[in-house]
Order: sequence, then structure tokens, then C-alpha cells
Amino acid sequence: MTDRAPTTSVVLADGVVWPEDAIEVGRIIDAWGVKGGIKVLPFSSDPQALFCTKKWFVQPAEITGTVVSRPASTGASVSALPRLTQPRLLKVKQAREQGDVIVATIDDFEDRNSAEMLKGARVFVSRSAFPTPDNDEFYWVDLMGLTVVNRQGETLGTVFDLLDTGPHCVLRLKAEDHTERMIPFVSAYIDSVSLADRRIVADWGLDY
Repeated sequence: MTDRAPTTSVVLADGVVWPEDAIEVGRIIDAWGVKGGIKVLPFSSDPQALFCTKKWFVQPAEITGTVVSRPASTGASVSALPRLTQPRLLKVKQAREQGDVIVATIDDFEDRNSAEMLKGARVFVSRSAFPTPDNDEFYWVDLMGLTVVNRQGETLGTVFDLLDTGPHCVLRLKAEDHTERMIPFVSAYIDSVSLADRRIVADWGLDY
């Protein structure tokens, strides 16, 4: 799943304001090449959010406020170089897919040593920059917190997580009594999704 950044406004060193709708979309796992490139592990199998804007906002991994959803896994050795200590804006020159990662070059990062300072940093993109999805498609982050009811009007719970099983996604719900339900996010069970009403209607029983 993706995570939202802390809602507290942060003014970066260059005067840029951290966007209130920033969504965590990946993690910088290593430097790439010798000319300041970086490798980013995206949190989605379709990482279009990383290509839709040239402005990536980054935070050091140790900054708290949201739960890191997916740890970076890399075989790179531990470096003694300094790490990123403050949130900042990265201006992307070029970015492309390379296997399971995104490789990118960034303004003001001209060598491998400077790029290695970003290892472990969390990458955020403004939600307003995301591409517009098709009518029957939804971003995971937009489904978080939606109330799910069945055709009888009974409340099944609130979406708190989503699982990607490969063929389809599964909604994880938490009910008022803290019990959990899982409902496949497919048309066979999902009747409608209203982001405006923050409501999902599902063909699902309380006893399922």
C-alpha cells in the first residue's frame, strides 16, 4: 500500500512547500551509474505516478509520521557516506523502468557519491499529479478509509489495507468490533465505489 505524508506543512530549504497531498510511492535503494543516478523501488507494479511529474519529494527513512509500507531490500554494502537528513525536492531530469526498479537522473546530483546520500530515502509524489484513472479503476490510496456496506445496508467495515494477490486485489476491512474481513475487489462482489461519498457497496454477507 502507499502512505500519505504527515499533514503538517513543511517548508523545504529552497522555499518549496511540501505538498499536503503527498503520497509515498517508492524508496531509493541505491545509486545508479557514476553520474548521480538513483534506483527507486516503486510500491506499485504500474509505477505511473513516478513518471507523471518531474518533482519528487523525499524524506529520510527515519522521519516518523507514517508507517513505512515496504522495506527496501538491497544487497548493497553499508556506506559510511552521509545520508539525507531533511526533506527535500528532487527535480527529475529523466526516469525509466529497468527491470523491477526505476532508474532516474536528478538535477544537482552529478556523481555517485552525491547520489548515495539518498539511499533509503522515501519518495513522495503529489496526489494531484497522478494520471487520471479510467472510470472502473481506482488508486489504492483513494480506497483507504472508505466504508463498505452490503446490499442490505449493513456496515461491513472500513478499508484499512489492500492485498495484491496477482490476479486481483483484496480489500482488508476492520469492523467496529475490530474483527477483520477480506473481500476480493472484483466486479463479482463489488457493486459500486463512490469516492465522493467515501462508500463501497458489496455483495457480501455479515457472516461471510
